[in-house]
Amino acid sequence: MANRRLTPDELSHVNALLDEIRGKLADLAGGDRELLFAARRRLVVRLSYDERSTPAERNKIKAAKRIEQNGLCPLCGEELPDKYAELDRFNACDGYTMENTRLVHHACHVADQAKKRYL
Repeated sequence: MANRRLTPDELSHVNALLDEIRGKLADLAGGDRELLFAARRRLVVRLSYDERSTPAERNKIKAAKRIEQNGLCPLCGEELPDKYAELDRFNACDGYTMENTRLVHHACHVADQAKKRYL
């Protein structure tokens, strides 16, 4: 399923919010570019966790998926590597959960995304 796109009106509101946040960050930093950098980085990381969960949480899901799938990629049926297998979400909006993911090879993931025209 393709990810939802913002309507032009929604995009306008989100862009206004972004401008407001940038202004508040600039006020917070008071000209200190290192503080501005650190504050932006903190927001980016926390918002990323809101969408993707933490790396530790994703690693737990990867380990459980490996067991659930008997160490096999569900797309090609071949054994998954010890490292660099990827969690593929069925519906991106639903996040990284046991119910919403499968563990796949990188190449299989890329091919599947291309087939769905996500790339």
